Amino acid sequence: MQQHPLVIIGAGPIGLAAAAHAHARGRSVVVLEQGADAGAAVSEWGHVRLFSPWAELVDPVAADLLRSSDWTAPAERAHPTGSDWIADYLAPLAAALTATAKVDIRFGHRVTGVARQGRDLMVQAGREEEPFVLHVDTASGPTVVVASAVIDASGTWGSPNPLGTDGYAAPGEREHADRITYGMPDLADPAIAARYAGRHVAVAGTGASAQNVLVALGRLAATSPETSVSWLVRRPDAGFGGGDNDQLVERGALGKRAEKVASSGLVERRTTFRTTAVAAREDGRLRLTSADGQVVVGVDEVIVVTGFRPDLAILSEVRLDLDPVLQSPRQLAPLIDPNVHSCGTVYPHGAAELAQPEQGFYLAGMKSYGRAPSFLTLTGFEQVRSIVAEIAGDHEAAARVDLVLPESGVCGGSGAFDDAAAGGGCCAPESELFTISSPR
Repeated sequence: MQQHPLVIIGAGPIGLAAAAHAHARGRSVVVLEQGADAGAAVSEWGHVRLFSPWAELVDPVAADLLRSSDWTAPAERAHPTGSDWIADYLAPLAAALTATAKVDIRFGHRVTGVARQGRDLMVQAGREEEPFVLHVDTASGPTVVVASAVIDASGTWGSPNPLGTDGYAAPGEREHADRITYGMPDLADPAIAARYAGRHVAVAGTGASAQNVLVALGRLAATSPETSVSWLVRRPDAGFGGGDNDQLVERGALGKRAEKVASSGLVERRTTFRTTAVAAREDGRLRLTSADGQVVVGVDEVIVVTGFRPDLAILSEVRLDLDPVLQSPRQLAPLIDPNVHSCGTVYPHGAAELAQPEQGFYLAGMKSYGRAPSFLTLTGFEQVRSIVAEIAGDHEAAARVDLVLPESGVCGGSGAFDDAAAGGGCCAPESELFTISSPR
């Protein structure tokens, strides 16, 4: 088995950190990235400033590798944008890894399936003795890559949750997709801002991304006062995080800014609004209907920021043990379930909690959290440190996981779906690739 490389899916922050740890242990690595560059998903929200400072956004082992080149470490307490993160860390790290003889990063390689070589999901005999095979689409056509072990760090960015509140697109949602944006549009870009300026914009979601959007629309309204916002909140209330009690200062500050905008005349807050239909009126504007009979009319644009979910389609031939609610590894789920736990209580976890019945296969990074929110980059760095140690046979290092995450300032579970959020709402940020704040 060791004649084959460790294959990592995704050249984002967690995938590249995994490659750095594997390189440090002398392992041969292939990284498969469907985008054209390192951090391709991050580039799609490059205008957004992260909550975490640089000190929490650079993997220590990756930093050691970078220091052997002409890399200059960013100021530890500064907060980069997504674009800064790519330019000052991810791109240099990918280059440094590629310059080694052990790491092969292949861009434009989209993984379409993972399996055991010569074994489908049903076959048990000799299964663990066979390497993995990854089916990959490239510009030159389909190919396969053989691996001794696999770390899926592909994230969830490409699978946003729909506007519809039962997990599926609401009737009319796909038909009016040209008026719906999933994610955070860069409203500082004049070309993008023109789409929303002076319009009636519906914003669905209550987490960090929604707060970002509300703050950005507040800035837009300062120069385009005819802009109006309907904020669609599925619960009876919406929290704004821990404020001054949040150890991630930027996250707390975002909540305070968003609360100010939400309380202004710009925003009409619609609580218990669970979208069940999207339809066009005679004037071409949209009508949104809620399950409880509420209606929002005259909508020009919709921004959906309701979190993300993992795409598990490529893993249909891999034996997985996932939590039926979160779609995260079953052993990890009790530590991160927003239905029952406080944001500030993410216990140390690594290879033991992330291991799957398919020996040698691991989910890492945001994808390991399934549908759970509030993933922090530090979590992913610690995950892959432990996973790579386990793959290398260093079981002692794999078990030595020490992770302390910043407190959110908000404690307690999120409460019943129809109840107001306890203590202002646990895990207020919706599911994001990383916890991020508004542009400065």
